[in-house]
Amino acid sequence: MNNSITKEITPLTPNDCFTIFSRVKKEFNFPLHFHDEYELNLILNARGAKRIIGDHIDIIDDIELVLVGPNIPHAWFTHDCKTEITEITIQWHKDLFDEKFLSRNQLSFIKKMFEMSARGVCYPKEAIQVVLPRLLSLSQRSGFDSVMDLISLLHDLSTSRNMIALSDTSFLNNNNFNYNSRRLDKAFDFMNQNYNKQISLNDIARLVNMTEESFSRFIKKRTGNTFINSLNEIRLGHASRMLIDTTHSVTEISYQCGFNNISNFNRLFKKKKGCTPKEFRENFSGVRVFV
Repeated sequence: MNNSITKEITPLTPNDCFTIFSRVKKEFNFPLHFHDEYELNLILNARGAKRIIGDHIDIIDDIELVLVGPNIPHAWFTHDCKTEITEITIQWHKDLFDEKFLSRNQLSFIKKMFEMSARGVCYPKEAIQVVLPRLLSLSQRSGFDSVMDLISLLHDLSTSRNMIALSDTSFLNNNNFNYNSRRLDKAFDFMNQNYNKQISLNDIARLVNMTEESFSRFIKKRTGNTFINSLNEIRLGHASRMLIDTTHSVTEISYQCGFNNISNFNRLFKKKKGCTPKEFRENFSGVRVFV
């Protein structure tokens, strides 16, 4: 099995701030792809379509808005959608808002949302309804005003409650998150390098010069996740990637990713992804490929 993912070259030039394009169509026909730019995608009337962001797969409702960060694979597929679809896509350069600009107090919410977008961010319906008129009218504006409108729109989205990060961080093996902790960086780095081996809480605690109890409290406070959940998420991320990129059996993959019990692997995978490893692999197999 060889499922490549297309790199899309967007029409943005270095002189542009962003691009917005809308279209009405009968089906989704773009393959799984990624690009350097941020993308905000509004989709209307596509109930029953399938969305893939990183390793997250879902069937969508009749209105959705998703922010996709740079270089995360994503696509929408027609699946069970039977209606005419409206899609409005905004793309902007990843350096449009530079790090120094984003570190200002007034932009802290946007900065946090951009960090979340490395996993794909899905917004609740209430938040979409609030920004919908401005989103729809953005293409009618031009020049400086439209840039200000985009910043205002992003700010309002960044302060909305109940937005959800979709993909596992570990799927891209790309730690875009800054926990402001060298100890956590060191711990996650070690787990990512050694996910296929036995790793105990004691191993990690010793690595970062903490007691087991202190490290347990520390990782939970900083990430909201326990040590074992964090390790399992990393292992499941690597397993997801192997299910897509290799023809190894599910059993082989589970052992290669540090799970020493196939039924435990299947149970954790289904709980986290909403489908079995076999179903997950099949979901990616119909994707059209441009290499």
